[in-house]
This record gives sequence, C-alpha cells and structure tokens, in this order.
Amino acid sequence: MEYRPLRAIISGGGTGGHIFPAISIADKLKELNPESEILFVGAEGKMEMEKVPAAGYEIVGLPMLGLQRQLNWNNIKNDVKVPFKLLQSVRKAGRVIDEFKPEVAIGVGGYASAPLLWVATRKGVPALIQEQNGFAGLTNKILAKKAGSICVAYEGMERFFPADRIVFTGNPIRKEIVPVTPEMKEEGLAYYGLNPDKKHIFIVGGSLGSRTLNEAMKKWISDGCPGGEDIEVLWQCGKYYKPQVDAFMSEARKDNPLEGVKHSDFIKRMDLAYAVADVVVSRSGASSVSELCAARKASILVPSPNVAEDHQTHNAMALVRKDAAVLVKDAEASARMMAEAVSLAHDPARIKAMETNIAPLARMDAAMDIAKEVYRLLEK
Repeated sequence: MEYRPLRAIISGGGTGGHIFPAISIADKLKELNPESEILFVGAEGKMEMEKVPAAGYEIVGLPMLGLQRQLNWNNIKNDVKVPFKLLQSVRKAGRVIDEFKPEVAIGVGGYASAPLLWVATRKGVPALIQEQNGFAGLTNKILAKKAGSICVAYEGMERFFPADRIVFTGNPIRKEIVPVTPEMKEEGLAYYGLNPDKKHIFIVGGSLGSRTLNEAMKKWISDGCPGGEDIEVLWQCGKYYKPQVDAFMSEARKDNPLEGVKHSDFIKRMDLAYAVADVVVSRSGASSVSELCAARKASILVPSPNVAEDHQTHNAMALVRKDAAVLVKDAEASARMMAEAVSLAHDPARIKAMETNIAPLARMDAAMDIAKEVYRLLEK
C-alpha cells in the first residue's frame, strides 16, 4: 500500500490513557509519510494541552467540561455549564474543521472527542474511533453509528458496535515500551539509583496519580514496611498528590530513613521503570494494561471505581482470567495491596509464570494496524 500524505485530526484526551495512544497513532502516520499534516483537538485545561505540544504536534483546545459522578455544589455548578460548553465546543469544532479541512477524523476518547467527531461526520469527514476498553463508553457507542471504522482492543465488542465495522487492533502504546531486556534492567537500576541485589516494586496510579494506591502505600510505610527488608519501591504518586506525599514522607523519615522508597509525581522513563520492576502495582486503565502486556510484567491491578461502566474491572479481568495478573478491589487496597505485592515479589516462580501468560496478550503493532485502517477508510 502506498501511504500518501494526508490531513488528519485526532481528538480526545483528559488523561495519559487517551493522550499517549493518540500520540502513538500520530507518530505512526508521520512515519508512514512525513508530509502528512496532523492537528490534535483536546479539552482546554487538560493535560493534552501540555503533552501534545511536547510531542511536537499542534493542538486546539475546546471549552469542554466533564460530567461529574459525585453530587456536590461545585459539581452542580459545573454540570449546569455543560450544555453551554458543549454548544461552544461544537461551534469551535466546526470552525476548526472548516479551516483545517481534514480528510479523516480520529477519536480516541475523552471530553473533546464527542463534539469533534459529531461535527466531522455531519460535514462528511470519514471518522475512525479507537475504543480502548473492554466495555464501551456511551460517547463511543453514540459516535459509532456514524464512524466508518471502529478499532478495538478486546474481543466480543459486537455487543456495543456494528460487527461489520469492527477491526481488532489492540491499543497503541508508547513506542519505547517493549519487552524488558537485561540491558534495559541494568540501565534502569542505574537511572533510578536502585540496588541490584534487592527486589523492586513499581507503583503507578496512572498519569494523574491515585489516592487509593497512595493511601495503601502510606499505610504500608506507617506499619513499618512489613516484609520489605529486601525490597525497594519506585512510587509515582501523581502531581496533585505530591505535596501530601512529600509531607507524609518527611514526617515518616523522622523515625525511619526509608532509603528503599523513591517517590515522584511523574515517571518520565516508564520503559526503565518497567524494566527494573519485579512487580508492578497499577490501576487498570486500558493503556496501562496494554503497556503491562507489552513489557511482560507481573502485576497487581487495582481497578478504579470512579470510571464509567466499571470498565477498569473488565480490563483487569482479561488478564486475571489468563492468570497474568492479580486483582485487588479498590475497597480492599489498604489491607491487601502491598501484602499481595510483597508476597508476589518474593515468589520468582509465580512471577515467571505471570510474565509467560501475559506475553501472548501484547499487541505490539497496534499503532501500525490503526494507521493502516485510516488509509483503508480513506480508500473506501
């Protein structure tokens, strides 16, 4: 197939789980033809407005607000604004499409995806949706009625989408996330200043951090790090939670130097963090699960309860059913999360079995498969 230059809009964002797959798709389209022009559309004030330009792409923000799940005065005020923000976003999306004149619109989920793809399909622009989760969200189910192609990462998605438009591609991930090699592990140990003679647990609550995972980690430290004499922990606590964690660690270190716990708000070299980890403790967002599969890591998954249709549990169970991960419920994390992680870190035979079981679930060519589907869609 000849990959001619194209003009594509990629919309979505809100979290790293949407942003990094979107960037992966853009990178692959540019790799296939460097003359292609790609414009991102995100939500004003969300992390894509920082991460996308850092990756070298232009982005336009829409004034979208997300619907809140908890009922309080601030959320009520925000929800009242949602229809007005949605109307503003639709109008702005229309102007962006008229000015940029895309040949294709690609939606990866997130606040901005809905108005952009809705307007694009009404203007006759072919649309492709990338559904990352095993349980489709309401927005994508609505948008799928007009989408020409729907790229999915889990089997059985015919219950949500027209079967004749589903393409199984897997989730695109950051290109640096690959199966770990001894050289990568050695580099990672040096990069993070870790002791090669100890076992290592990597705790990552997604790009924004996780209160549940942070509280479970803090409890383990307050209890004296039981079972952790030969363990070092790399802990991504999230930008929002960093001041709280800093204060906690400062107080905790008055009684214990805690040299084996290294915390930061954001891990830039995720490839090296996976490389050093004997065990990864993570939320089970679609991108996180896909990266764990690609890196072939044994993991403790703690699904977030604060997501639509409980899709993180569906994502986690796809691994648990293959004996490729351990699931700990959010409500049980404080009592069980670190105990499970420490126990697994001390069981190399079980770690090896889980690494073997997760390997076949990896889809290393997902970004390429989606890029090819973009061109096939245009040929239609």
